[in-house]
Amino acid sequence: MRAGEQVIRHGGEIPGSAPWVGDFPGGIASVPAARAWARGLLAARVAPPVLDDVLLMLSELVTNAVTYSASGSTADGRVTVCVAVSPRLVHVEVTDAGSTTSAPAARAVAADSEGGRGLWLVNMIATAWGSCHDGHTGRTVWFQSAL
Repeated sequence: MRAGEQVIRHGGEIPGSAPWVGDFPGGIASVPAARAWARGLLAARVAPPVLDDVLLMLSELVTNAVTYSASGSTADGRVTVCVAVSPRLVHVEVTDAGSTTSAPAARAVAADSEGGRGLWLVNMIATAWGSCHDGHTGRTVWFQSAL
């Protein structure tokens, strides 16, 4: 870990396979684009119920990246998605430019709230998840789903 890097881990392991990497503009149109990209990679490798969970969690993380980070508030903002599969799990990372005003956290929200459940869903569905942030590469939020 580099000096100044914040890491939050909730279990998990790193798969041995090389990840697929997708780079997307920092806009809301990247949510369905990232989901379609990941579906194309995983549909033949992952059982449909697991694939549905992975795509839901990916959608939530990309939505958060373009909504709450500098990636979504600058004209040239980017969001990077990494996907790796091992015999036991799917590992997904979403990296954005970070934010000086917010940090990833699963929060309780009011029942009538229209949003704010993304990381709560990830926390409930994922086998493991976490985040890291440093001043150089931005913020990465990751999750894993058992196969």
